[in-house]
Amino acid sequence: MGAMKIGSGLLVVTMAVGLLTACGRGQAPNVMNTVSNNTVSNTQGTDAGAVNVEDEAQTAGFEVLAEKLETPWAIDFIGDTIYISERAGKIVKVDSGKQTRQNVKLSKAVRAGGEGGLLGFALAPDFQTSKQAYVYHTYEENGKLYNRIVLIREDDQGTGWSEMRELLGSIPGAQNHNGGRLLLGPDGMLYATTGDAQEEASSQDRSALAGKILRLKPDGSIPADNPLPDSYVYSYGHRNPQGLAWSKAGQLYSSEHGPSGAPGGHDELNIIQAGSNYGWPDIIGDEKKEGMVTPLYHTGESTLAPSGIAIADNGDILVTGLRGQSLVRFSPDASKQETLVTSEGRLRDVKIKDGAIYVITNNTDGRGEPGNTDDRLLRLK
Repeated sequence: MGAMKIGSGLLVVTMAVGLLTACGRGQAPNVMNTVSNNTVSNTQGTDAGAVNVEDEAQTAGFEVLAEKLETPWAIDFIGDTIYISERAGKIVKVDSGKQTRQNVKLSKAVRAGGEGGLLGFALAPDFQTSKQAYVYHTYEENGKLYNRIVLIREDDQGTGWSEMRELLGSIPGAQNHNGGRLLLGPDGMLYATTGDAQEEASSQDRSALAGKILRLKPDGSIPADNPLPDSYVYSYGHRNPQGLAWSKAGQLYSSEHGPSGAPGGHDELNIIQAGSNYGWPDIIGDEKKEGMVTPLYHTGESTLAPSGIAIADNGDILVTGLRGQSLVRFSPDASKQETLVTSEGRLRDVKIKDGAIYVITNNTDGRGEPGNTDDRLLRLK
């Protein structure tokens, strides 16, 4: 194993890993390398609003493209412009070395607390002309928490967003387990992950929207070719999936948080097939039950707390870790892995663009240890 420090607290670790053996409740695979005693002070910056980050520290390893983000959750691109959702209800635009925090006007207020807030964000394919995007956010109604998917539009000045219409509402919510990832597929459909909203049984209830991966048309209607008739449900039996990515070959992957407590861990990486049941809460890890799918990979009793994922052109799978505080690269069949990033704290989302890897830290979410410039958007070289 070789290790090379390449930036402010960033470490790239290369390791050769053979075929992983099957692991059950008593066998925990080594998900990541643990690297200690590698602390470097963060670069000082200015407050977000209209911030010039062009002159921020650049190293041979990564660039800081944005800083002082407020619990960021999702990244998307249009050309060289980057948009980042923040759980408190804002969107940060990073363009030409400057970052601007944009207001988002919604008909129902964002309820930011626990794991909820303004979560998923995806630009419409025709964004250059329509200025439209999709967001997934938590809200409160009659004392209960829900999530919804909303179509929004950026104003002509590029300073804020306004709701156009709700596409799907009343998705069960809770303090934790809200899912929240949005992704447009190669089929033109919008995919969304939902958590079980701390009601485990709902994941196996195909009539419920919780604990699912949903598929809807961009106008919010149900696609005629969905696996269940007159249903948004694309797959079910999920606990709290927070990552979605398509491979170049057209395969959908998802990352999912495993259970807390005992037996803990068992975070998952899944290949998603239409209509399939991924087992929660009936099975975890290598456990099997007729009609249920076991994961491509799971962490055993250790935990990575996976969130965003991305797929490289060669099929490698990048997974961000919150509790694992790392970026892990898996081979397409998950038989090999290497840890790419450590010592930047909690990592929430990852994207690949033009051969570069972009990640956002998530140290201001109440569970991390934020530095002076957290949270940050980093581009790895």
